[in-house]
Amino acid sequence: MNHHYLPLTLGILFLTATVHAAETPVLRAGAAATDITPKEFPLNMPGGFSPNPAQSAHDPLHASALVLADGTTSLVLAVVDSLGAGPEILDEAKEIAAQRTGIPRERMLVGSTHSHSAAPLSNRENVPPPVAAYRKVFVEGLADAIIRAHAALQPAALGAAAAPLSEEVFNRRWYLKPGKMPPNPYGRFDQVKMNPGTSPDVLDHPAGPTDPDITILSVQDAKRKPLALFANYSLHYVGGSPSAQISADYFGEFARLMPSRVRGGDGFVAMMSNGTSGDINNIPFGISRPPREPFEQIRIVAGKAADTAWRAHQKIEKHRSDIRLGILDRDITLKFRRPTAEQVAEARTVVAVKDPAAIEKLPRLAQNYARNMIAAAERTEETITVKIQAIRIGDLAVCGFPFETFVETGLDMKKRSPFPQTMVIGLANGRHGYLPTPEQHALGGYETWLGTNFVQEDASVILTNNLLEMLAELKKAE
Repeated sequence: MNHHYLPLTLGILFLTATVHAAETPVLRAGAAATDITPKEFPLNMPGGFSPNPAQSAHDPLHASALVLADGTTSLVLAVVDSLGAGPEILDEAKEIAAQRTGIPRERMLVGSTHSHSAAPLSNRENVPPPVAAYRKVFVEGLADAIIRAHAALQPAALGAAAAPLSEEVFNRRWYLKPGKMPPNPYGRFDQVKMNPGTSPDVLDHPAGPTDPDITILSVQDAKRKPLALFANYSLHYVGGSPSAQISADYFGEFARLMPSRVRGGDGFVAMMSNGTSGDINNIPFGISRPPREPFEQIRIVAGKAADTAWRAHQKIEKHRSDIRLGILDRDITLKFRRPTAEQVAEARTVVAVKDPAAIEKLPRLAQNYARNMIAAAERTEETITVKIQAIRIGDLAVCGFPFETFVETGLDMKKRSPFPQTMVIGLANGRHGYLPTPEQHALGGYETWLGTNFVQEDASVILTNNLLEMLAELKKAE
């Protein structure tokens, strides 16, 4: 562990009060979902370095919240259909909810689904009117979901389990056959490439594993009727939704299907959170999938995910109402990465190229990433402070990383966790770029480039070690 960072975090450790062993907790739960679909268009969706305006919504976006309370501790687990909401926007919504519910912001975990067809969010001034209007819809909608979930608190029982869905997750970073690796935007050759296509003439083998499990937290009311289901899967968005349309991707379709799987009533709320999917997607490299109509692959994945969540649900022997809750919150200070003087000089040379023919000869996206390199050199801040959370829900642990976290980190957390079941949520309480492991940094590739990864190369180790300490403390508080 990097002990250099430990003193920065201990002073701001937040541990909820624990119930004495002799007391029996009175578990309550409430859930709600609020429509946060944009009402004004056009909105520019994620599209790399090219405009990608949406003109309408194919399906609704939601902010969904689950509130749990055991008589001593109250906490929030929420999911928003968003590419990735920043901490400032999330904190604004949390503060509104905190004032209405009395639950401190530090006890709220909000994860973004990372749908690439979700609407944008921005803290910047002078944004187009539709963007400014949507920011208001998002903040008020998230706060509303938390407030209504809190108002719906009722006696409840919980159960957790996991089941695998392996055929829809693929590591997207690949070693290629000799001579097949193209130069990266900096004119260098990485050892691995993201999304290298499906040709077996090019592909050698994937650079990492996958996590096949869908983990669920099932909530029932006092009559043992389904009240809510919170799921987690380490799969990036699926894509293939209609062009120029907003969509919640498979996360939204899963939430729509899940009531039919567990016979949830009108008030039942299902939500799917994004796990550690920074290097995982839904492309079956090495084979050719048949063509799909728009939204078809999203429906296929969501249907399989709902079936798998049902199988996990069937594994729960008993929903318990004597669940104890706990939550820890730490702010961790990380260093920003800095390019070398040589890298900056090369980047300025690339940006200075103006002749179209000369630009055409540069590596793909060379000028875009050269600008990223220069921006990293000109950044005035030396560090960034990010929030991590560890939650104890009986025998289930929930951890939140505010990054697009690699699957290796999630698998490591699950293996080393002191709890029998662990759920790891990515893009939780913020979005600060990709979080490769040091081993994956050494291989290069899109997720490791300056402009997609911003923080020191051992950041995943620092955050993992802190979260494991926090889980150990929660376990000790039994």
